Amino acid sequence: MADAEYREIAERVLPGGALGTRLNPEGLRPTIASASGSRITDVAGTEWIDYVCGAGALILGHQHPAVVAAVQRQASRSLHQYGGLSDVSIELASELIDAVPGAERMVFAATGSEATAYAMRMARAATGRPKILKLEGGFHGNHDYAGIAVAPPEPSPYPRGMPFTAGIPDPVADTVLVAPYNDLEKLSAIAHEHAADLAGIIVEPVQRIIRPRPGFLEGVRELADELGAVLIFDEVVTGFRLAYGGAQEYYGVRADLAAFGKIIGAGGPIAAVIGKAALIDQAHPGRIGTPGYVYVSGTLHGNPLAAAASLATLAELRKPGFYEALARRTADLAAGITRELETQERPAIVEAVGSLWQILHIAEPPIRYTDLLASDQAANLEFDVELLRRGINVIPGLRRFVSAAHTDEDFAQTIKAVAAACRTMKGPQ
Repeated sequence: MADAEYREIAERVLPGGALGTRLNPEGLRPTIASASGSRITDVAGTEWIDYVCGAGALILGHQHPAVVAAVQRQASRSLHQYGGLSDVSIELASELIDAVPGAERMVFAATGSEATAYAMRMARAATGRPKILKLEGGFHGNHDYAGIAVAPPEPSPYPRGMPFTAGIPDPVADTVLVAPYNDLEKLSAIAHEHAADLAGIIVEPVQRIIRPRPGFLEGVRELADELGAVLIFDEVVTGFRLAYGGAQEYYGVRADLAAFGKIIGAGGPIAAVIGKAALIDQAHPGRIGTPGYVYVSGTLHGNPLAAAASLATLAELRKPGFYEALARRTADLAAGITRELETQERPAIVEAVGSLWQILHIAEPPIRYTDLLASDQAANLEFDVELLRRGINVIPGLRRFVSAAHTDEDFAQTIKAVAAACRTMKGPQ
């Protein structure tokens, strides 16, 4: 079928003809037919350099030979297993425990959203307290408890946060406290005020594209210890992205529980909560029906096909120098784009952390969510749309990723697209 036919079907059967929230302008909604390495190809045969990378899941790029081979082998053995552990799922669980600093036990989930929901549930069960403190602008998935103060159009009235979506009951919102990222003083004040009700603090170690200030994560760790709250790191993005041991290795701060997804599924439906045994063992099936039991179960938990893909991916990530090379390549791309922005006199910066990067129309690197609000968001979106028009696949307004498959040619083409976008946005000269 032609792309127009696919579009007609999609618009008839899906809201907006889209998956989730991504609805690009007309003419920039490709129907993807295949992908390889750093590129995706639509049904019309047009190639795009892909910096979305499965929302960060595909750190090796698309169709890495070792991952494809592992999936093909596993597909000939078992596509799915429910009610009993598969060999590859046990191997993966063991590898994840070995990789994550301080990890003692883990449970599988199918998505990052499930993982953060389970982690919050475990924190509430362990402490007997009802409230979770999150940081404004942090994204922790699509469940109700995660849907507070995700992308508010104006600063939040701390400690209250505005729901990101309709359908969240007020009693749920009442159990979520909100504080600004990178502001330890404000966070501490809110936590102390609600200490008797505070079950846990959930943090993205790198919030979207905002890096933690020196001492911030360490201060949150000390605060959680002081108040007897559970510290949860949302490592769905940073896990196995910044380092093999995730942000906990990269920044040297350990959480009590950490939610993982994306890379550990290698494009398949696997996520996990990893951390202290005393917390994770609340989900021990032998405790069903007893006080304090935490329910964790799902049809796709430990899916063997995804586990096989994950094991193959992790084997590549363990190769010496992998992370150093990926960070260096990302820094090279960021430097090249920065030079082009300066040449074109474009008032924007490139913010990069490890292999994450984003172009922002802002004077200084952001410290908290309100800095992103104060940036020229219309220009951010317009610029990203111009990149899309030139075959650079990004999600407008969101961070993007460098994979091990991106080449010098990709980077050169990307920088040319940046130059062209700058000229277009200047208008007639």
